Formats: sequence, structure tokens, C-alpha cells
Amino acid sequence: MTAKAEDFSLVLGGPLFQLFRRTGLAGDALELMRRRIVFIALFAWLPLLFLAMVDGTAVGEVVAVPFLFDFDAQARFLVALPLLILAERLVHERMLVVVGQFTSQGLVTDEIRPRFDAALASARKLRNSVSAEVLILAFVYIVGVLVLWRSYMALEVPTWYAIPEGATLRPRLAGWWYLLVALPVFQFVLLRWYFRLFIWTRFLWQVSRLPLAYAPMHPDRLGGIGFLSRVGHAFAPLLLAQGALLAGSLANKVLYTGAKLPSFQLEIAAVVAVLVFVVLGPLLVFMLPLAAAKRRGMREYGHIARRYVDEFDAKWLRGRPPPDEPFVGSADIQSLADMGNSFEVVRSMRTIPITRDTLVQLVGTTLLPIAPLLLTIVSPEELLKRFLSIVF
Repeated sequence: MTAKAEDFSLVLGGPLFQLFRRTGLAGDALELMRRRIVFIALFAWLPLLFLAMVDGTAVGEVVAVPFLFDFDAQARFLVALPLLILAERLVHERMLVVVGQFTSQGLVTDEIRPRFDAALASARKLRNSVSAEVLILAFVYIVGVLVLWRSYMALEVPTWYAIPEGATLRPRLAGWWYLLVALPVFQFVLLRWYFRLFIWTRFLWQVSRLPLAYAPMHPDRLGGIGFLSRVGHAFAPLLLAQGALLAGSLANKVLYTGAKLPSFQLEIAAVVAVLVFVVLGPLLVFMLPLAAAKRRGMREYGHIARRYVDEFDAKWLRGRPPPDEPFVGSADIQSLADMGNSFEVVRSMRTIPITRDTLVQLVGTTLLPIAPLLLTIVSPEELLKRFLSIVF
């Protein structure tokens, strides 16, 4: 069956999606989002609360980091995980519109339509891959939990999930559910998103290699693919989720290990830059095709402009215009101005399909969850005084 651009979705498909459909957690178009969010979040978080209460580490001073005051865990399962699920519906709806515009706006001609459809079919096949999600799950358990989390993310103080013993961690009762179920669930959902972004990047790269019918005079200043610059907004919940994850990790380090927030400035900047690049970077594959389209447009419209200017010069400056055609109010003057405006549109065509507004919005969205941590540096009273001094 030929893939249709109007039906393409980055998130519909794959074993997990089919499991959601069979268990009544999702419809054919990702309906029942609220039910899905509540079930998955509680499946990961609620047993942790119960087991931590059994261990006596849910609250109190038995351990340095009780469960309900573990900002990383709360941000991970009650904020980031629901946002990752919410992002699926938003990206699905936006992607249907964006990908469909390649054909509806005439960028894909009849000659290249089979190659475009092949790119769609390839993306759909990779999205539905069972082996891909199996490999993601294996990576989560082998690398994500056993290596990365134990070596770089776990706190080196007694917590609700484990007791440090030298270079190892001895999990508590709640810790076993955390390590074997809750943490892998979250990491799988997150890595599955990165796999989808890989599919999106691969699809855009394949499309960028096609001889699309770019329009250098298009008012979007992007040859007619300006609609791609708006797709980044759909990924805002994904960046907000990862910002919350970073904020939770930093909060634990600041409050329980004595670290200072300013010492993480470079880390925060690097993480934000990487996350935003992962979302907007795929659009950069169109830089070279857009640059080529701009050069072609400058050349072609330059020829047209020169021809018009030569005829205008021959008629009004070096020749004799018709006696019944007055110079003042002549349509030739307005046409000359219109030609100049058209040439300026081509000259100002951009080759990077990323707008400053989109970039600022996504950076701000990623940093938003970190903002409350400023209270660990400056008290609310001091912040209020500084605000009032600026206003008044």
C-alpha cells in the first residue's frame, strides 16, 4: 500500500502503541490520552510510594533522601513522564499537517512523487519496527540502569532506594521496583522519543535530496517550506519534560550534597543546547538545497529584471514613448517597483528553516523548570526587592 503524506504520523505504530490499543489505553489516533497518562504514571510511581512506606523511607529522617522529598523521582514520574506521553498527541496532530504540505503546496511534483512515497513508506516501516523497540529495551536495562544510572546519576548518600556500600549500591525494597520497573519504563519512553526523532531526521534528509519545487519568491522567505519552521513548537512538551528531569537532578544535588547551582552553569547551557539542537537540528538538512534554490532564483529573476530594465530604458529614456501614454501614472513605473520588490524577496530568502521565535521559545521552555532553583541562591524576599527596584 502506498504511504500517503496526509496520513503520516511519527508516533502511531510500534509494539508499545499496539499494546496500548489492545489494553484500551489508546485509540487508533492516540485518543484516551488522559487515561494513558494516569495509568503509566501511577504504574511507575504508586508502587514506589507503597514500598517506600513499607521500608519506612517515604518521609522522615531515616535516610538523607526520603521518597517524597526526592525531587528527581517526583519530577521524573509525575512531571516528565506525563509530558512525554502528552507530546505524542501534539506531535501526531502537527505532523499530519506538516508532512501533508509537501504535496498540498506542490513541492512534490509528479516526477518525484514515487521517491517521496518511498521515503514515507521507509519511515513508517522503521517506526513500526519490533526489533527497534526490543533493542531500546535491552539498552535500557544493560546500559541505562546497570551502567549510566549507577555510575553517574545515583546519589552517594543513603536514600529511599539504596544504601551506598563502597563503590556499589544495595537496593532497598522500593529500590528493586525502581531499578527493575519504574526507571526502565521512563527510560524506554524517553529513548523511544529519541528513536522517533532519528526517524524524523532520516525522513527529512531523504526528502531534502529530492528536487523539490522550491519557490524562491514565496513570501515565507524559505522557498515554500516555511511550514517546517513551525514543527518545532510541537516538541515543546518533550523539551519541557527533559528540563524537568534536569531540574529534579540538580535539586537533589543542591539540597542533599551541598552543591551550588552556579557551579552547574556550563552543564545547564550544554544540556539545553543539545536538547534544542536535537529538535531543530533535523531541519538543517535543507540548508544546501535552499541555498541552491536561492542562487537559482537570483540568477533567473536577475535575467528577468535585466530584461525589464532594458526595455524600460529603451522606451522611456532612449526611445520615444507613445504620445498617448503619459509618463506620470504609467503602469510601467509601478511594474518597475514591483519587479524590484520581487527581486528583494528572492534576495532575502533564508537558507536556515529555523526562526528566532521558535529558538527562543524552545530554549525558554527547556529552562523553565530550572527557574525555581534560583531560590536556592537568592531568597524570595531579595528577588521581590530586586523586582520592585526595577519596576519603580
